[in-house]
Amino acid sequence: MIRSIKLVTIAVAVILSGSAPALAAGYPKINLAVGYEVVPDWPERPETLTWRYMTGVAVDQQDRVWTLNAFAPQVQCYDTEGKLLDAWGTGLFKNPHFIRIDPEGNVWTTDYGQHTVRKFTTDGKLLMTLGVPDEPGADEHHFNRPTDVAVTPAGDIFVTDGYGNNRVVHFDKEGRFVKTWGELGVEAGQLSQPHSIAVDSTGRLYVGERNNCRIQIFDQDGNSLEQWRNLINPWGIWITPKDEIYVCGSAPARWTERGNLGNPPSDQLLIKFNTDGVPQELWVFPLAKEGELVPGHLDWVHGIAVDSKGDLYLGDVADNSKTHRVQKFRRLEPEG
Repeated sequence: MIRSIKLVTIAVAVILSGSAPALAAGYPKINLAVGYEVVPDWPERPETLTWRYMTGVAVDQQDRVWTLNAFAPQVQCYDTEGKLLDAWGTGLFKNPHFIRIDPEGNVWTTDYGQHTVRKFTTDGKLLMTLGVPDEPGADEHHFNRPTDVAVTPAGDIFVTDGYGNNRVVHFDKEGRFVKTWGELGVEAGQLSQPHSIAVDSTGRLYVGERNNCRIQIFDQDGNSLEQWRNLINPWGIWITPKDEIYVCGSAPARWTERGNLGNPPSDQLLIKFNTDGVPQELWVFPLAKEGELVPGHLDWVHGIAVDSKGDLYLGDVADNSKTHRVQKFRRLEPEG
């Protein structure tokens, strides 16, 4: 099934007796729209820490916020108030990408520079390595610049091997190879730069294909179930325990002579879908200007996480910036 929605704005002008009508007085000033406000001083980052390419953000079951960036210590953990709880990773990473927390609370990272996916304890003890460090490949033992990882409640592991290969690789909970699927293309089941992956409560896998500008849904056998197209160019995906599917990225775009569609992005979007692919909420965030780190503006949004209160955590990665951020946005519910 392919889903697409066209957003149409219709303006209606009413002219009576050759002049515009007077504005009616007494409009109810009630906010029916959901909104977000940035928490400008979040987190309380120590002055000794510098961020670069904030590619990954995750929230665990205790609402601790995990961030992954290119500068050591790459893994940092904060509470919802912004206090630094832990930091580790120095010497472990080359080009870190996404960070995920599995149902048992373990920390998973992808590193497209090392061609690895790794599982850690919360204090940084290495538990498992998938892929052969510094050896790219396309067989059951190697990745070529993997992008993201999803772990099911049963422990099955699914990796988007997305920058160098265009496939999803399935391992069991012990890290044993099960199967792989996908090849470069635009048809159902084919992939082009599978950039992010997440799993819902029923085990369906949601793959954000940045170069195909679509979200493709698979079962765990690799069967393509649906495609959500012409809605967003997906950079990051986060699924809440209620199966609310949050996708961050930019507006759908076409390939041009400059190359990669939607990169650099022209805007910054966030859409919340239900599992049928119907958008429930949509927000547009200001795109940061070069060199201007204004709170609330996004600079190529990449990482996304949502806590139990519905607050957002967004990380940015713009090439034209020398400093990158993770920002917290407090959810504002409708008033009526």
